[in-house]
Amino acid sequence: MSLQPPRHFGWNVADRVATITLDRPERKNPLTFDSYAELRDMFRALALENTVKAVVITGAGGNFCSGGDIFEIIEPLTKMKMPELLAFTRMTGDVVKAMRLCPQPIIAAVEGVCAGAGAILAMAADLRYGTADSRTAFLFTRVGLAGCDMGACAILPRIIGQSRASELLYTGRFMTAEEGERWGFFSRIVTPERVLAEAQLLARQVAEGPTFANTMTKRMLAMEWAMSVEEAIEAEAVAQALCMTTADFERAFVAFSNKVKPVFQGN
Repeated sequence: MSLQPPRHFGWNVADRVATITLDRPERKNPLTFDSYAELRDMFRALALENTVKAVVITGAGGNFCSGGDIFEIIEPLTKMKMPELLAFTRMTGDVVKAMRLCPQPIIAAVEGVCAGAGAILAMAADLRYGTADSRTAFLFTRVGLAGCDMGACAILPRIIGQSRASELLYTGRFMTAEEGERWGFFSRIVTPERVLAEAQLLARQVAEGPTFANTMTKRMLAMEWAMSVEEAIEAEAVAQALCMTTADFERAFVAFSNKVKPVFQGN
């Protein structure tokens, strides 16, 4: 299929890697009702897009994302009734669901401010690269809201631990880049000039791998949260057996037998 170009963020595909750029740099790339919905729809559509093998999400102008736009989202929310508010919070949660169900691995390239819903987008990615100036805050409590937004109470503790996640979600304080790397939120800290390029390089390495197997790895990483160890071992046995039926598995055997690098074709 062919994805429709988005209207509310940048979009580029090269070497089977899609790059999503939150592109309102003058406001530190805040989200709006429309950009939330379009991100949700884009990640859902990627499930049917076989030409894209990995995704990078980043922000323009030296910042990742400052969260929901205070005038385009926060102010209107103060005037809504419960049914409208619930429709909104379910829609924002659907962005995270779509990212987790998107079969392509997602890498966040985080520079500068990464706050509120922006921190959630980074959290929902499969892994994250940061810079020394990356400042990440789940600052919902600062605007009178709970820290349990868009899956934060379920996902963040699994990344950085229950106590650390609790501190960030209760206080809304910024997590430094050094803390983020030490706690496992960031896989790596690189220079601002290289963070996007390094994330795209990793995405290309992933894209060169066996597509079906990578999708299975992502699915198992998500599904096994709700499984016992015994259930997980059985699920992985089934998943790995399915991977052994792919042509890429046979290609890898032939390549290694001939001492050459396998060229995976995604089937």
